[in-house]
Amino acid sequence: MTPSTALDLAASKAPRTRETRVERTRAGGLGWTLAPIVAGVGVVVLIGLALSLARSEGTVAALWGASGLATAVWLRQGGGGRSLDAAFFAAMATALLVGELLAGNPPALSVFFTIVNLIEIVGAVAMARRFAPALSMNTLEDAARLLVSTAVLPPLAAGLVASLGLGLFTGAPILPNLQTWWLGHAMGMAVICSTAVAATPVSLRVLARPQRALEAAGLLVGLVALCLFAFTGGLPLGFLLLPALVLIALRFRVLGVAAAICIIALIAVGASLIGHGPYRAAGDLSQQVMTAQLLVVVGYMPFTLLASLIEERAELVAAARRAQRQAEIASAAKSRLLANVAHEIKSPVAGVIGIGELWSKGQLGLVTPQQVEMADMLVRTAREVEHLAHDLLDVARAEAGAVCVDLRPTDMFGVMQDVRRALILRPEAQDVAVEVQGEPSTAVALADSQRMAQVLTNLGVNAMKYGRSGGRVVLRAVREDAAVRIEVIDFGPGLSSEKQAQLFEPFNRLGLERSTIEGHGIGLALARRLVELQSGQIGVVSEPGEGATFWVTLPGA
Repeated sequence: MTPSTALDLAASKAPRTRETRVERTRAGGLGWTLAPIVAGVGVVVLIGLALSLARSEGTVAALWGASGLATAVWLRQGGGGRSLDAAFFAAMATALLVGELLAGNPPALSVFFTIVNLIEIVGAVAMARRFAPALSMNTLEDAARLLVSTAVLPPLAAGLVASLGLGLFTGAPILPNLQTWWLGHAMGMAVICSTAVAATPVSLRVLARPQRALEAAGLLVGLVALCLFAFTGGLPLGFLLLPALVLIALRFRVLGVAAAICIIALIAVGASLIGHGPYRAAGDLSQQVMTAQLLVVVGYMPFTLLASLIEERAELVAAARRAQRQAEIASAAKSRLLANVAHEIKSPVAGVIGIGELWSKGQLGLVTPQQVEMADMLVRTAREVEHLAHDLLDVARAEAGAVCVDLRPTDMFGVMQDVRRALILRPEAQDVAVEVQGEPSTAVALADSQRMAQVLTNLGVNAMKYGRSGGRVVLRAVREDAAVRIEVIDFGPGLSSEKQAQLFEPFNRLGLERSTIEGHGIGLALARRLVELQSGQIGVVSEPGEGATFWVTLPGA
């Protein structure tokens, strides 16, 4: 199987749900034909710099960015199929070999390193396409997948092959070469891939603002100064960079952190290579360099994950705000619709009621007893529709914040007496006794008497309809510390916990839509909104077969 075929298979196994995000990420790359050439030139330059400036006491370079550049460009331009993959493979193979030869490595060693680096690059591209197809650093999961696929496993596998080969043919120590290779290549992969993936048009657009560009420049200068201070002296002061990285993660997210770590790696490892910095006590030059590498990889690279987490949380907050705005718009539209429907219903219904009453009284001509009964039924139905229109209008006003409440000390015992007198006149009160319990002097709440009468009437009518089998409804008010608790109690069949959870939702009649009990299911929803407007709470306590107690708590006066 050819490398191109392997890469195609890896890409084909990527989750299809992320294709859109992948293509969006790749869209901002170089032209189809230019990408391999530009990447190849960049690889040659980076190889020359690494082998001439970043080679410690061994054969392996301590800071290697060539593989990271090749992987990043290949991934960003990886939507061209086998032909583009083949072009990239050929360009990378040529660039690696040319770079190794120009850097002064023997031909055999140059070929060997070319093969090993190709293993690393192809492996990173294949794993990223398979396990991190989103090519994104905007979530913690995506960032972790990308870093493991590019900066952890492929450099480790290539480093093992390189160190074993060098040990077999040159007698070089295996473990030090493996450590140097993995740490140097992992840094290059992590930093360059993170930067390339994070450098989206959206993130770069932020720097187009003069204020943010000036802020970025200030942070860059400060970071360079901190790095020089921390890595050129004799004291281990690398911890001074941690607050700076946190600030950069908060302000510029993944792109800022990736660029910052690139600067830190160059200065920290570079200072160790020329014999400066706080790690001279670590041993020989290779040990000093490895200590600097470990600091960058273990101490600073996790900040890319922190930046990804911050980015993810920011996107979640933005999505929540958008959803809230949409919900508010939908709620406002619903309220307007309900208000319009209520207004449109009231006028014709009033006409129907008037005609029905005239018909019932015989003022439109002689009527039979059957016609009188029909006219009365027409009037009752029309009045139900009228009540529905009024409730719809109240619900719409409450949801739109158009309902005003006049909060003042209110004797809830007196309000309950007024409600009782209104309830016993309703048709639902037939064969149902309505009682009021409480002490007038103690049940004084800070409330709107008119709105509370409306609330208690809705609760009382509901209790008489659904609990009439108990033959009794009780309205009770008691003082509880700084609050007043009002209860509407029936002795009917009660409610299950499932029904209680749905009770205060509009148009919910608890599965009784086809029963003989009349209603439209918005009385309790309206009651809840009116109580909340008065800084109160409403709820229900019930058990099947033991009746139901609807309760309202209001601030005491």
